[in-house]
Amino acid sequence: MRVLGIETSCDETAAAIVERDADGRGRILSNVVLSQIDDHAPYGGVVPEIAARAHVEVLDRLIGQALHEAQMSLDDIDAVAATAGPGLIGGLIVGLMTGKAIAMAGRKPFYAINHLEGHALTPRLTDQIDFPYLLLLVSGGHTQMVLVKGLGDYERLGTTIDDALGEAFDKTAKLLGLAYPGGPEVEKAARLGDPARFLLPRPLKGEERLDFSFSGLKTAVRQLATSLQPLSQADVNDICAAFQSAVADTLDDRVARSLALFRHRFPDVAAPALVVAGGVAANKIIRDGLQRLCAEHGFRFIAPPMALCTDNAAMIAWAGAERAKQNAADPLDIAPRSRWPLDLRSAPLIGAGRRGAKA
Repeated sequence: MRVLGIETSCDETAAAIVERDADGRGRILSNVVLSQIDDHAPYGGVVPEIAARAHVEVLDRLIGQALHEAQMSLDDIDAVAATAGPGLIGGLIVGLMTGKAIAMAGRKPFYAINHLEGHALTPRLTDQIDFPYLLLLVSGGHTQMVLVKGLGDYERLGTTIDDALGEAFDKTAKLLGLAYPGGPEVEKAARLGDPARFLLPRPLKGEERLDFSFSGLKTAVRQLATSLQPLSQADVNDICAAFQSAVADTLDDRVARSLALFRHRFPDVAAPALVVAGGVAANKIIRDGLQRLCAEHGFRFIAPPMALCTDNAAMIAWAGAERAKQNAADPLDIAPRSRWPLDLRSAPLIGAGRRGAKA
């Protein structure tokens, strides 16, 4: 089973070919990603209209490159999968319509993939792990803890009630005059700072609920930076170190409670696993803390390679290959969805808006 995957949900344009053999093992034949960071850097964040236009300009070429690297033509592809949500609606339309056109022209099954499901299933491609397992998704758009019980069977244990963690990193960086994207810049400055100089809040730490909150932490950083004006480089470094330390402590608390819940719910799972995905998973302090936490609780720590943690099309192709086992192809009139919760049973949190839950 060879699937062409297309990903255009935000500011990366991506195409990939993934193969699934009869035993269910996957192999990435090509994985091409073109980042739009330089296009959005002057604005300090992603501009949806610029992102959509950039996808239009390069997607056809990237699909051709993915096919070339896999030494295949469209005739060799068995199915097409494209991200249908959640994400920026303009970009989703570009990728979804392109995937539909290829599927229709080649008379191939089409799979409209939930971007979050792509992240959730990636460890089955990279590490061949079995259900169930825990997923911590920490990215620019999402922060949630998900119980992955089976294909299409996901339970949201906790999610952010305000900002995503990656968003909090980017906004903190912008506030402190650091470059975009903010995550790597905050981490770089934090290495030179003293995390003990300032005490920042640990939102929701100690609470039984498994949700996350980062807007209060971001506000505390703003108030601290304002009180220290004009900021020296040492001030910036120390604030970044304190912010990163607060984030790591908060995640450790939330994740430790989730690991305990998993043990209670699935006592017979011999080798439970915590999967961490999303761009924030690249942060060394956060990653090291989660690895240590897993070792203490007897969990395997699984983080896909960074190329598969951030937005990519291989995870979309693989999700399509997994769905193909259920013969669950989608109709070609399926619409893109800017909001598409992975867990459709959990009620939206207060403040989700009239369009419903983000995730």
